[in-house]
Amino acid sequence: MIQLASASRYSTAAPRAFFAKWVDHSSWAQWSPDTEWVKLDGEVREGAKGVLKPVAGPKVKFTIAECIPDRVYTDVSSFPGARLSFRHTVEPVDAGSALTASVWMEGPLSAFWAKVMGTGFATSVPADLDRLIRVVEAQ
Repeated sequence: MIQLASASRYSTAAPRAFFAKWVDHSSWAQWSPDTEWVKLDGEVREGAKGVLKPVAGPKVKFTIAECIPDRVYTDVSSFPGARLSFRHTVEPVDAGSALTASVWMEGPLSAFWAKVMGTGFATSVPADLDRLIRVVEAQ
């Protein structure tokens, strides 16, 4: 496994507000400007499949690997010889929520794919988490 990025933050908003944004795929472009659009086939649940269109790249198919209401949302995209995972977690704390976003690659060609596409995640993951918090807290 190659860890590409991770970020943790706190917010005054409730965990369910963040989970609601993660499962509302039409909202992703609001807090992740590298995302042009996201479409999911069917209902939000573990095993559901979808397609994501990055602003500067080709469409990418993904599968929801974890979907625990108000706690965890993980999606995994497959590439030849590797898988790219995005995991979002939220936990209740006294003042609101503790959030973490992590991105990693796994598989025999993960080092190759990490070099090709992984360099921007160290910047985009914390920035996206900050934007998500601003969007949620503004509601």
